[in-house]
Amino acid sequence: MDGSINILKPPGMTSHDVVNYVRRLSGIKKAGHTGTLDPAAAGVLLLCVGRATRVIEFLPDDKQYRAEITFGVKTDTGDSFGEIIYTKDTMNITSSLVENVLSGFLGDIEQVPPMTSAVRHQGVKLYELARKGVVVERKPRRVIIHALNMIKWNGAGNHPLTAIIDVSCSAGTYIRTLCTDIGDSLGCGAHMSFLLRTRAGTFVIDRSYTLEELACLVRDGKLEQAVMSMDDMLKNMPAVFVKESAAASVRSGAQLYLPGVENAPERLSPGQMVRLRSSSELMALAAADCTDGRISFKPVKVLV
Repeated sequence: MDGSINILKPPGMTSHDVVNYVRRLSGIKKAGHTGTLDPAAAGVLLLCVGRATRVIEFLPDDKQYRAEITFGVKTDTGDSFGEIIYTKDTMNITSSLVENVLSGFLGDIEQVPPMTSAVRHQGVKLYELARKGVVVERKPRRVIIHALNMIKWNGAGNHPLTAIIDVSCSAGTYIRTLCTDIGDSLGCGAHMSFLLRTRAGTFVIDRSYTLEELACLVRDGKLEQAVMSMDDMLKNMPAVFVKESAAASVRSGAQLYLPGVENAPERLSPGQMVRLRSSSELMALAAADCTDGRISFKPVKVLV
């Protein structure tokens, strides 16, 4: 079984817990997720199984989240599970003030990875150091916030003061850090009190499966209904169809030239990734090569 499963991760499980659960449930040994989701968070966790684990790096990796920010309370972890560093009055914080601050976080920004992240420091994951009470200096990383909108304001004298935001961002963006940075910009501090991933790449929460639904599919012998094929996973890449006479050459990893091409898109950019397909299966991922004015396709990942 080769493909991906769009899972609705429940809060309370680590991403690795979910991978292990699916392995035990299905008997599939080769499985891996495409991007860690906080244990306390819920939402889309994409699992690749079988040969599909080999194409994770080629999948679109931008993300979309819905998060709740609680203002006036800053914690050492950036979420509601940490120790409170300080609390401040939020009487002067208004929805218009927050929206104005949000606009300043659009585009390219720098973030310092939280100590609760899986980023490695001298070979050790930061969250492992944090569990030992060790805090180390971290270098800022550049991320991209594509869209940032406040969709609900819980103000007008309410305590605690909160807002619900939708965030569309590049891979590697830490939403808890975004929330604390927003609080710092307002001068009152803040933390992330809820997080839901609504999209990972092209996979959306509306089409995700709960662990209970997967268990029912396995019980009925229908797990394949939840598995998207590698070909469908990679439909963001144009398809190049290979002649039968050139199939063996592609399987060996050799460069594919036009005489071996059955059909290909008219316009391709140098270096653009494509799917090399036979009439019945996905054979390889390749980069378009336009050396000497002749287009050819250099396999980057052979899958058969």
